[in-house]
This record gives sequence, structure tokens and C-alpha cells, in this order.
Amino acid sequence: MKHRRTATVQRILGFLIASSSLMMLPPALVSWWYHDGTARLFLISAIVLFMIGMAIFLPVRQVREELRLRDGFLIVVVCWVSLALVGALPFLLLMQPEISYVDAMFESMSGLTTTGATILTNIDELPRGLLYYRQQLQWLGGLGIVVLAVAILPMLRIGGMQLYRAETPGPLKDSKLTPRITETAKALWLIYLGITILCALAYWLGGMTLFDAVGHAFSTVAIGGMSTHDAGFAWFDSPTLEIIATFFMVVAGVNFAIHFTSWKRASAQPYFQDPELKVYASLLLAFAILTTIALYLNGTYGSIAESARYASFQVVSVMTTTGFSTTDFSLWPGFIPIMLICIAFIGGCAGSTCGGMKVIRIMLLYRQAIREIRRLIHPHAVYPVKIGGRKTSASVMDAVWGFFFLYVSSFVMITIALNGVGVDPVTAYAAAAACITNLGPGLGDVSANYASLNSTAKLILSFAMLMGRLEIFTLLVLFSPAFWRD
Repeated sequence: MKHRRTATVQRILGFLIASSSLMMLPPALVSWWYHDGTARLFLISAIVLFMIGMAIFLPVRQVREELRLRDGFLIVVVCWVSLALVGALPFLLLMQPEISYVDAMFESMSGLTTTGATILTNIDELPRGLLYYRQQLQWLGGLGIVVLAVAILPMLRIGGMQLYRAETPGPLKDSKLTPRITETAKALWLIYLGITILCALAYWLGGMTLFDAVGHAFSTVAIGGMSTHDAGFAWFDSPTLEIIATFFMVVAGVNFAIHFTSWKRASAQPYFQDPELKVYASLLLAFAILTTIALYLNGTYGSIAESARYASFQVVSVMTTTGFSTTDFSLWPGFIPIMLICIAFIGGCAGSTCGGMKVIRIMLLYRQAIREIRRLIHPHAVYPVKIGGRKTSASVMDAVWGFFFLYVSSFVMITIALNGVGVDPVTAYAAAAACITNLGPGLGDVSANYASLNSTAKLILSFAMLMGRLEIFTLLVLFSPAFWRD
């Protein structure tokens, strides 16, 4: 039985890697269209990935076994790691001068986990095909490659619910939008695709070239933050484009289930009824106002309007963990840079493409803390933790507290590990925070890119990115001895 489940995991992994060869075809077409001379190398990458996938898949193609939840966790982790490893191939083949495999894997992992941390410089001079490939990686990783597989590969007959629960971010994972999990995954991806198309059209009409519009739409809706220019979003220097980006970053930070429900009902009412969304919007507004006032009072910008322009964009970009920037916020005065890094830990709503701990968890932790304070005053009173008028179960609260402990502990250990391999304390703190929250840009030596870090630090941060994207439990459960016992 155990052997058959292992073979089933191998079959799914092989099929996904073979299928991932298809993601090399769009950048090959882009390369051919712009005549940048790299189309052939993308086709070589596609052939190599297909052969690797088939070599894994064919020996166990006949094996069928119903998956358990623990198998779902294993598949998700193995698939993400494998796709990050093979996704590095185009960077190795196309980058001139040559880069190390660790750098290529770091860039691939950063794209797939929608972190947006990069080791690349002179991005404006890179081939269009490679630039498109970087943006595409983020988009595919936005809602999760495994959820995509559940949506479009039902022929695998895999335990879709197990994969969905293991992949989907947020503390409440058992709610389905449709009766069948495959239909749920399809619904989420259709909403995701629709928002991406609207974002690309808005960018194009706002003044971007079609190439930049598509690339930045991928990055915006996926909350990735990578750009096709060295200067990032600052390259455009357009208030119109910044407003468009801010709007779609906020939209991408909302639970996609709410988008689906609103679309299904043809009503905006679900947006106004969701308690998490209300807190999410309130936090964005509060931090934007605070940052605007601080920038204006410090004389960073000459007017309140200019301060509001830069403050609101940066706050939305950081809290949603997108990582776009129109200025180097690490140079802002006072407490602002540290505050911005800290709000990345909050993130967006559960079920969105954001990183961080998610607003719903912060709400639950806050209300639990308030309950404990009230209990000190009235020891015998009963104060249930409620969200949206409904009592939160003890199991959910236990999971949230466990997640919070592991998240903070992981962040501290990653920071210490980075410091231990030669990274200065400020950079170590900022890099660990930026990667575990899937933010991307940090402070110190990683405010612009991660090229200056050593290979060991990049491997540690790659692990941090994966941990943040899979929300701690999904990854760390594999390190539990109980996981491997029947």
C-alpha cells in the first residue's frame, strides 16, 4: 500500500513536470516575435523538461491509489521544489554572463513563490523572452501551480481536496465554492485570469506598451512585484499607472472566493459583508494616512498630495506583499522603513495571492488577546471569539496560535542563520522578513536586489520563500517524524 502511494506521488510529479514544459512555449513565441535570438533555447528547455517528466511518469503510469491528506502535503512540497529547480533552466541557458545554478534557482523560486526578490541587474537589457518568462513564473505561482493542476488535469484522478487543502492559503480551508473541488479550482483560476486581463488592458490604456502591460499585469495580480525594468514601477513615473496598480494590488489582496461570489450573484454586496475585507481596507487606509503625514512633516516631499502619492503606493505594495516600488523607501526618514517591513507580516486576506500571515489570523489573535484581558477583570465571564457574528471554534484558534508561533520562530531562526553565514544584522532581518512574507525588496544590502549575498544565504532565503508561500505548516509537517509513520 505504502509503495503504491509513493508510486502515485511519483506519477503526479512526473506528469506535472512534463506538463510544465508547456510554460516554455509562450516565452519562445515572445522571443520569436521580438527576434531576440533566444527562442531556440526555450524550446530546448521545453524538450528537457518533457523528457525528465516522462522519465519519472512512465515507469508508474498505471498505478492508481487514493491519496490521503498527508500525501497532498508531500505532493505540494515536492512539486513546488521540483518546479523551482527545473524552472531555473532558462536562466542558466540564457543569462550572459553566466550565473550560478544557485542564483538561477533563487530567481526561479522567487518567481514561483511570487516573492519578487531578484539577483539580476541590467534588467532592461535582457532578452524579451526571458523578461516575459520571469513575469509568467509569478503568474503561474500566484494561485498555485498545484491548484492549477487540480483545475485542468482531472484525468490524473488525484485526491483534489487533499491538494487543495494543502495548497490554499488561510486558516479556513474546508469551504468549497462549488460542490466539486475541480470546479472550485477552475472557478478560482477563471476569476484570476479575468482580473489579469482587466489589469493588462488598464495598463495598456494608461500608457504602457503591450509587452509591459501584460508583464506587469502578471506581476500585479499575482502579487509578485517583478518588473521588466531595473527601476521597477518608478521607470514609468506616471500617477495614472500608479493608481491602476494600487487598485489591482488591493483587488488581488482580497479573498478570491469573494470575487467569485460577487460575480456569481452579480452584486457587490459580498464585499461589504466580509469582516476580513473591512479590516484589510481599514488597515491599508490607516497606514497610508500615517505614512503620508510622516513624510510630509519630515519634509521628504514638498506637498501633502505628493506625499500621499508615494505613501499610498508603497503602503499598498508592501502590505499586499507585492513589492513594487516607485521610490527607495529604505531611505525614508524615521520609523517608516521599519514600519513598512513590519506591515508585510500582516499581508492581505486569506484566499488571496498575498503573502504574510493574513488579516484573518491577525483579527483572531487580536480578539483572543482582548478576551484574555477581559478575563483578567472578570475571571468567570465567557467571552467567545467571534468573526462576523459567528463563534470561532477552538480548533481554528489552536491552529492560528500554532501558526503564529511557527511563523515568528521561523523568522527568528532564518534571521540568525543569515547572520551566521556573514550577512549583517539589518540586512539579515530585512531579507528574512522580505522572503518569509514573500515581499521581495528589503532594507540594507537587499533594498535593490539580492546579488551581493553569498550562495548559502540565497539557499536559506529560497527555503524561507517556499515556507512563506506554503504557509509554514504544509512545509514543516514533512519534518515531523509522525508524518512518515503509518
